[in-house]
Amino acid sequence: MKTARRGAAAPRKGRNTMYQEKIEAYWSDPDRERELVAAISRLVAVKSVKGEAEPGKPFGAGPAAALDEALKLCAELGFTTTDYDHYVGLADLNDKETRLHILGHLDVVGEGSGWSTDPYTCVEKDGMLYGRGVSDDKGPVVCALLAMKAVRDLGLPLTANARMILGTDEESGSSDIAYYYSKEPYAPYAFTPDADFPVINIEKGHYHPDFGAQWAASDALPRVAAMTGGFRQNVVPPEAEAMVLGVFPADVQDLCDAVAKGTGAVFTVNGSANGCHIHCAGRNAHAASPDDGINAIAALLEVLGGLELADCGSTKAIRSMHAFFPFGDNRGRALGIAQEDEQSGPLTLNLAIMKLTETGFTAKFDVRFPLCANEDNCKRTCEASFAAHGISVTGDPDMTTVHCVEADSPLVRTLLSCYSTYTGVKDPKPIAIGGGTYVHDIPGGVAFGCDFPGFDPKMHAADEQASIANLLLSCKIFTQAIAELCR
Repeated sequence: MKTARRGAAAPRKGRNTMYQEKIEAYWSDPDRERELVAAISRLVAVKSVKGEAEPGKPFGAGPAAALDEALKLCAELGFTTTDYDHYVGLADLNDKETRLHILGHLDVVGEGSGWSTDPYTCVEKDGMLYGRGVSDDKGPVVCALLAMKAVRDLGLPLTANARMILGTDEESGSSDIAYYYSKEPYAPYAFTPDADFPVINIEKGHYHPDFGAQWAASDALPRVAAMTGGFRQNVVPPEAEAMVLGVFPADVQDLCDAVAKGTGAVFTVNGSANGCHIHCAGRNAHAASPDDGINAIAALLEVLGGLELADCGSTKAIRSMHAFFPFGDNRGRALGIAQEDEQSGPLTLNLAIMKLTETGFTAKFDVRFPLCANEDNCKRTCEASFAAHGISVTGDPDMTTVHCVEADSPLVRTLLSCYSTYTGVKDPKPIAIGGGTYVHDIPGGVAFGCDFPGFDPKMHAADEQASIANLLLSCKIFTQAIAELCR
């Protein structure tokens, strides 16, 4: 990838109020809301879940169809468009040198179950929009496009171009953006309207090791003969189960009840001729926010770690895993890697997947680490803790880098100022997150909208929603930001 161009002039302070009256008047026209909803509806109607690659359709038919529709919309809005090998589409505001990249995506996650409306029909009700993509990220894409149009319609003076980059693979690894930037330069400024306001300037790094141990089979009783839990590394595991031989329901029910009371997990115990089966139901959450979930693996380890078990390989593994991942330790304290800093907050840890058999176990965890973390105080410390218990890490997993744009950078200061102008929030501060966005690997890029504090978009869930008022407010903020950054 090429490096960013240098020498972009920093936007001058004190101009926000210069455009505010014009921008407010423009977006108060009822036609703007109708245009917004109609454009979002067009994009939501295309089921753009990633599929099998086809010639000219690197991410399948759905994302390709969504890109075709988006580029058609962009052309109707009067922008110069480019289809970049159907990886991304481009919409340029003018023919001047590009100073700003706005990165949005048209692909969506699958609809799942539990919807009260058709997920691929944009439904408007009581000031809300419902449909897959209204918040992630088709609604915000339209907000940015209409903000570009507003800058042009209002005749706001520009000396540079703003380019909308319409991606098609954000939900499955962002190889679309990597492809584009492997051939084209970065812009001096970049933001993605695919996260939260006011501005996300720090995205923590990731450490995702696979680890485990092996042992000889044993017939000692009682013992844990099998255990499994979790299904994805970036999800707090909602379920886990174990088969314990030589232990029966009456032997474990009180312990399960006590652990349930302390954790919020729900246990179901069923007996058999040889022992009992224990099922644990927790609550899933994103690995970047493990405190929001109930980790079923960790809760089940609380039960298994409290049993009187025979001295054998599986017992040693259960004891070690319980010691390293006690329930509620979502900071890696027991593993020796807990740390935090003022800028980026604490390290978070999610024990995501575990599978134990009669002869060994494997497991995975997901760590999101702050700026202060490094290989010595995170990766090597973790490996040393495991090694002392006979647990080995598979391969040599890398620690990714923390993405950080200084809070005092011209881009962050300008975007915060625009947000403050239209929300009335005084002195907003940039925030750090454990998740990753489209700009994680883009020098100087930040996430900017469209979700406001306190609003739940039900992202990746049934009945995904967006507030029309919030979308219109985002349009105003983006209009101001484009005018400021490209003046």
